[in-house]
Amino acid sequence: MLILAVFIAHWQISVFFQSFFLHRYGAHKHFTMSKFWERFFYFCTFLAQNSSFLSPRAYAILHRAHHAYSDTEKDPHSPVAYPNFFKMMWRTKTEYEGIKNGTIEPEARFEGDYPTWPTLDKIADSWLVRIGFMALFVLFYMKFATATWQYALLPIHFLMGPIHGAIVNWCGHKYGYRNFENDDASRNTLAFDFLTGGELFQNNHHKYGSSPKFAARWFEVDTTYIVMKILDAIGIIEMKGQRMRYPERKTQPATEGA
Repeated sequence: MLILAVFIAHWQISVFFQSFFLHRYGAHKHFTMSKFWERFFYFCTFLAQNSSFLSPRAYAILHRAHHAYSDTEKDPHSPVAYPNFFKMMWRTKTEYEGIKNGTIEPEARFEGDYPTWPTLDKIADSWLVRIGFMALFVLFYMKFATATWQYALLPIHFLMGPIHGAIVNWCGHKYGYRNFENDDASRNTLAFDFLTGGELFQNNHHKYGSSPKFAARWFEVDTTYIVMKILDAIGIIEMKGQRMRYPERKTQPATEGA
């Protein structure tokens, strides 16, 4: 039970910071915060993702390109353009690494207005640090695992950040229902998105990219946004004035694309 509890906790904490800090703050600037809180959440994201920490700059640039070229050949992660899951993820990895390491020059319009902390980025990207985090997980499992199958969870711990991205990029443009007519294949995979913290409301998000709330219909629950409302209420963040009212939707059957 302890192993499963730790796994679930790591999954939820990691996906929250990926959605909250890397996506909604870093890529979209859905809210503002002081420099202190930016550094605080930057460090928390590093701890949450640990061995699979994603550079906020590279993440933001890659995600902005995804919106600009959604489901076309220039989209860095589209199951429409790359029907093979592994080819899609390899394309994502190649572009991410190229942007992070400076071997790929992104379009100027995708640059800027994202959090940076070069010292922490350098530490987080060190193989010594990444392997150190992996070793801690292995030692923990050696101490507390009660069944052999539990060791199969270790690779997910090691690659938590990219796994979350893979689920959203693949499922969010392949399976589920559509609330809005877009020029892409984005879909809402879950109605209550406890799995990826609201990230699987891709159709809603691609229609209204400036909205910090990804849920649109009464039954849709965006768990990251709920936490954001609390942080906004107590003054840690300030959400911008785009908590928009969603207009009338053109809906399609919920089973489409499933």
